[in-house]
Amino acid sequence: MTDTLRPPTTPPTVTAGTAEAPRKLARSLGVVGGTLLTLSCVTPASSLFVLVPGLLNSLGTATAMTIGIGAVICVAVAFAYSELGTLIPSAGGEYAMVGTLAGRFAGWLSFIQSLIVVMIVPSVIAVGTAAYLAPVVHVSGPVAGAAVMLASTVAGLLDLRANAWITGIFLVLEVIAAGVVSVLGFAHQQRGFSSLFHGVVADGQGHTSGVGLSAVMGAMGVALFVTQGFSTAIYLSEELENPRRNVARTVLWTLGLSCVVIMLPVIAITLGAPDLATLTGGDLSGMVAGWSDSALGTFISLCIALAIINAGIVMVIQNSRVLFASGRDRAWPEPVNKAFGTLNRFGAPWVATLAVGVPGAVFCFVPNTLLSSITGVAVAALYLLVAVGALLSRRGAHKDVPAWRQPLWPVLPVLLIVALGYVITQQDHTALMWTGIITAVASLYWVFYLRPRQETRWVITLPEDEQV
Repeated sequence: MTDTLRPPTTPPTVTAGTAEAPRKLARSLGVVGGTLLTLSCVTPASSLFVLVPGLLNSLGTATAMTIGIGAVICVAVAFAYSELGTLIPSAGGEYAMVGTLAGRFAGWLSFIQSLIVVMIVPSVIAVGTAAYLAPVVHVSGPVAGAAVMLASTVAGLLDLRANAWITGIFLVLEVIAAGVVSVLGFAHQQRGFSSLFHGVVADGQGHTSGVGLSAVMGAMGVALFVTQGFSTAIYLSEELENPRRNVARTVLWTLGLSCVVIMLPVIAITLGAPDLATLTGGDLSGMVAGWSDSALGTFISLCIALAIINAGIVMVIQNSRVLFASGRDRAWPEPVNKAFGTLNRFGAPWVATLAVGVPGAVFCFVPNTLLSSITGVAVAALYLLVAVGALLSRRGAHKDVPAWRQPLWPVLPVLLIVALGYVITQQDHTALMWTGIITAVASLYWVFYLRPRQETRWVITLPEDEQV
């Protein structure tokens, strides 16, 4: 028998040992506030100014094309997220959606992949702060990253509505920085648009080489991660007003705006870099200074540093909701569940926030090349599991539930499963090994602890939706 959850109308039995009823998060966000929070997680700090330089190092002029291919895949992924997020609006995000539709074990695997992302990504992004603070203060990447993580943790303990305004203000600076980079790049164009489709990299010694399909596919995990932040709307779905309508709007608006804000500067940088060696080097602030003057370069660098802090705040907020939901759904021994489910006076899950932020500060001192590769594998695997959930979203009790429905179903989910399966096979072998080990250990935890306690552990909670 397939180990699926019962329909929401007949939830799994919870015994007296599970204590009081699950806590609920307050619905306090509209589309604008939700979009500000989700967009801050994607553009441009966590993508354009931190991840793109790494892609430029390996892909050169093929970077924009690779991100474009990833964006096309993400459109189909966003459709799946929009449908499942309105069908199952839970702070658990992917694991609640997949677990409800494809079974508890599939939900657990989704949670593990999202947990990998939760624990690693903020640190990878935060370390990039040091490079953009250099015009003002010289500090090592790990120290700067740890400081950003701790500051983001403090902000994550505050009221969510206040954080929406804070991140909104920082987002304005992010967009200004991206806009200036775009204008300067196009104004100093050195090569034609056809170069975007002919991948070439330089080694710094005057030698150039072509970029093949294998290199593009090998970088696709990171390319998918470049616009990955649109999924933040799903984690906030319990706090969005009228989630049946606003989750889909937030997801799709965020993806569309992020693609524009990321792709335009990447194209401008590719066309405007003075030579291939400079482009491959990926020093964005150096390019801006070369196109203008040191004062403007300093201003852009500081905007980027603030943008990274902004992304850190949003990620801590988002990721703490995942741990909050896992405690509410009793994924751990009872003392841990109770701790993760504890809310402070601002309504924030404070223990879960600390559990994300403090280890994140420690991870800043770990070399992050491998961490970035592992994240790419986890993101691709997570998207694949969501696609499986989308394929099963119109059966049984879920067939007639009011929800936003994606076009071209079931063709899009099937194509996504095939494409993402292939992308995973092309990723770095070491990253695949570590992700596999983590997943295997988590599977053993499922077999020996969660599955024997199905009535009292891993009981996925679907909050009452007052805005059906």
